[in-house]
Amino acid sequence: MTTTNASLDERLDAARAAGRVLAAMSPGEKVDVLEAVAQALLAGSEAIIAMNADDLADARQSNAPAAMVDRLMLDRARIEGMAEAIRAVAALPDPVGTISGGWRVPNGLEIVETRVPLGVIGVIYEGRPNVTTDAAALALKSGNAIVLRGSRIAARSNEVLGEVVSDAIAAAGVPPAAVTMLGTDREEMLRLIQAEGKVDLVIPRGGEDLKAYLQQNARVPVIYAASGNCHVYVDADADLDEALAIAVNAKVQRPGVCNACETLLVHREVAGEFLPRVAGALLAEGVELRVSDEVRSHLDGFADDVAEATDEDFATEFLDLILSVGIVGSVKEAVDHVNRFGSGHSEAIITRSLDAARTFQQGVDSAVVYVNASTRFTDGGEFGMGAEIGISTQKLHARGPIGLADLTTVKYLVTGTGQTR
Repeated sequence: MTTTNASLDERLDAARAAGRVLAAMSPGEKVDVLEAVAQALLAGSEAIIAMNADDLADARQSNAPAAMVDRLMLDRARIEGMAEAIRAVAALPDPVGTISGGWRVPNGLEIVETRVPLGVIGVIYEGRPNVTTDAAALALKSGNAIVLRGSRIAARSNEVLGEVVSDAIAAAGVPPAAVTMLGTDREEMLRLIQAEGKVDLVIPRGGEDLKAYLQQNARVPVIYAASGNCHVYVDADADLDEALAIAVNAKVQRPGVCNACETLLVHREVAGEFLPRVAGALLAEGVELRVSDEVRSHLDGFADDVAEATDEDFATEFLDLILSVGIVGSVKEAVDHVNRFGSGHSEAIITRSLDAARTFQQGVDSAVVYVNASTRFTDGGEFGMGAEIGISTQKLHARGPIGLADLTTVKYLVTGTGQTR
């Protein structure tokens, strides 16, 4: 890891130089580097868990939400999972040097489009120390240097993980500045996102507040891996047993992540049958339900257990065991609701109607739209892409899971035989 007493400009210059070394490495060499990182992560698990325990203690003392504590926690099983994620990235096809196309123009010039690394990538993230290793692995595999800036709540965990990664790559012959960990100083973060000419791309992984801050202040390109206000819509033609299982999974399986469901919409024709069933199942899992007046009218047995839903609730990414519930009269109403309140992340329709599925998938303006499956699958690993560096909710350059190819750009290699214009 680069020394912390160096200025940010010096550290970014060192990262740029390290990135050039990475860009020249062969696919096999990068695989060896990633294997060294995975082994170092497992070998250092006790030290990592000890530092993480201090972060966890502070988080609990400050009454951090349970979902945040869950995202923060590292144990042996999770560290093993992080190592396997690194190996999964290592096993993926290397995008660098691949040829996207080639052609000859009438004057005889031969043009080849090939993929090359971006250069220096900055990642700003909140409360999930596994992002440190996931992002580092993706950057190393795609030939990029990476500058990591985690949150204060995970400062000790991120620091030790950054040291493990940097030491491992240095031992494998890569300049340690290829993985640079910043502190949690906000002024330093501001300088990072304004470092024109030194940083090629910044990817924030956080909530809407972080997104708004970057929108106002960034001077370098940004891909927003931002909030996930995700929906599950139960259509009139749904298999209600299937819908129940998906709705509970999408909310409960891991509520503190961006692909968890935050709003359940139910078609009016099945509301009377479905809502009491799903409410009972969700309440049994400890979910707080915030419901419209029409939903409440179907929940006589649960009237004292639910709260009133507002437009603010429908627009909120709770990242907790809280769920907004509404009723719609058609697929079109569901699409309109999702497009009004959603964040463009992941949405699901549960239906046996091909027409309803097609209308929903075509109408919803989100990165991922499911038919008869949980939103919890929006994940690079689940998509067969390996670990992702974030889930993009914008439309330019990358959308959905941001994988290896999205961390590269194109270069045109042109060969002539003396042509002049």
